[in-house]
Amino acid sequence: MQLNMGVHRNYCVVIMLAIFTFCSDADPEIPDDDDQVISVKNGLVTVKPIEYYTAIRNPMKGLREYFNPALHLKRDEYPYPYGTIIKEYMQWDNLENVESDEVDKVIAYSNHRWEGVEDINMKVIPRPYIVWREPWLGGLTTEPENPDDLRGSHWPADIPGETYSEDPDTPITGGYFDSSFQERVKKLVKKLGEAWDNDPRVAYIEMGIIGCWGEHHDPNISTYWPPHTQEYHVANRTWIPGIEKTLGDAFTEAFKNKKVMVRYAYDFTEYDFGVFWDSFALPQEENRGYNEMMKLDDRWKTQPMGGEISWARGDHAQFDSFEELISDNATQARVIKHIRNLHINHIGGVTWADFSNTEFLSNAAIIQKNLGYRFVIEKFSYPTRIKPNTSFSLSLDVVNTGSSPFYYNWPLEVSLLDPETKEQVWSTVLNNVNISEWMPGDVWDSSKKAYTIDAETNNVEANVTVDEDVPDGKYIISLAVLDPAGMLPSLRFAAINYFEGGRHPMGYIGVNAEIEEFEIPVTEFDNLGSETTLHYELD
Repeated sequence: MQLNMGVHRNYCVVIMLAIFTFCSDADPEIPDDDDQVISVKNGLVTVKPIEYYTAIRNPMKGLREYFNPALHLKRDEYPYPYGTIIKEYMQWDNLENVESDEVDKVIAYSNHRWEGVEDINMKVIPRPYIVWREPWLGGLTTEPENPDDLRGSHWPADIPGETYSEDPDTPITGGYFDSSFQERVKKLVKKLGEAWDNDPRVAYIEMGIIGCWGEHHDPNISTYWPPHTQEYHVANRTWIPGIEKTLGDAFTEAFKNKKVMVRYAYDFTEYDFGVFWDSFALPQEENRGYNEMMKLDDRWKTQPMGGEISWARGDHAQFDSFEELISDNATQARVIKHIRNLHINHIGGVTWADFSNTEFLSNAAIIQKNLGYRFVIEKFSYPTRIKPNTSFSLSLDVVNTGSSPFYYNWPLEVSLLDPETKEQVWSTVLNNVNISEWMPGDVWDSSKKAYTIDAETNNVEANVTVDEDVPDGKYIISLAVLDPAGMLPSLRFAAINYFEGGRHPMGYIGVNAEIEEFEIPVTEFDNLGSETTLHYELD
């Protein structure tokens, strides 16, 4: 059976109307009439799924949110259509107020702040920090009656406070510059690692701790770049001698499983960390941000690159909102160029956007589609008929058309589903598959809207055996990428072949049975863009 061109176009239109967007010139080429979606030859079925043409809400990538839990209410429609990660600023004094506090305090406050994220398939990016903004830089104080307030200073009770002088040559005493500070940092980071390194709610870690908002300035980590607040550096005033090694060693030791990100690409160059650029694509930070990140070469292949779009300063000050900024053609093109060349996994700035605005939703889909990974199934092959307890071969070709890899090796599952109920009858995880090695292309050509170095096709060859207790009959063979937290389907391929719940049906297969139809009608598929049931589980 061949899916003809009319069905293809109509199905694409149905999908686009459902999520307020449309197929554009930048989308993959639509197959010719002669291209078969499914073919059968010599006892082998080959499926070439039609690509899902718009953006996908997928784990640990894309548009990233942020809330001040003391000030901002989450929306009734939470989460956003594309949001899967939230940056969580975590106050030091709430994590540990005195040195004797145990890791249980970190865990308890994390549970308080992140309650329920697993139910909506969200992950967090915690950033421990101390000072929202220094008092001498206009910072506000924390509201005492609201312990979750992010504003103000959050020094633990047993570190002496800062003493500031207006004299640009006078060091600051206390706080970051107290003799006890760096040893206390080591102990805090150790506790954070014990609490977060194996927590399935955590996507990545932003190092934070130092400077306003934990952005590694005021004071700086090093003297590589001039300070923000005066013309020249002064030790123990504009920067903290020794802090780069203290933090680099501590985070490397504490986080063996989670990826760690730092603010500036020119700091921590001796360490294998990702980067969060919190003035993303701002022309005034082209050298400090974009050019310095480009010097990291292939760091993006193993460490996430992210950031935040701000419209508060520089050329971006002409915009009053995230919606306005990405609707400007020139600015949108620059954002996409930076995403593609820096291989950006996620960016923030979207928290207060109005997703009921269909024009903005279309622009947001463009940004989301460029961010992070995007796995397109080129073809999947399997036998027409299999026998229980007898090995059979599968073949899968996948290409990553996104900007970054997926940074953790989640399991790839193949399963058999009941064709009527779509319930899983049998499943297995494929061995020797590492989806974190599925790399995108490189060197972006903005005029062609494509990488000049194409992404390689990733081939998976596997031999699997169906259990002998599987009854004879007709089944659906499907694929899914599982979140290890509960081993539930989570990460989706960009394919219209989709069932609600996270699995991708490829075709019909016979177990000890000869069947004649192998192609699943497109009317059986669900729209993965409107999926709301995905979740993961905590131990």
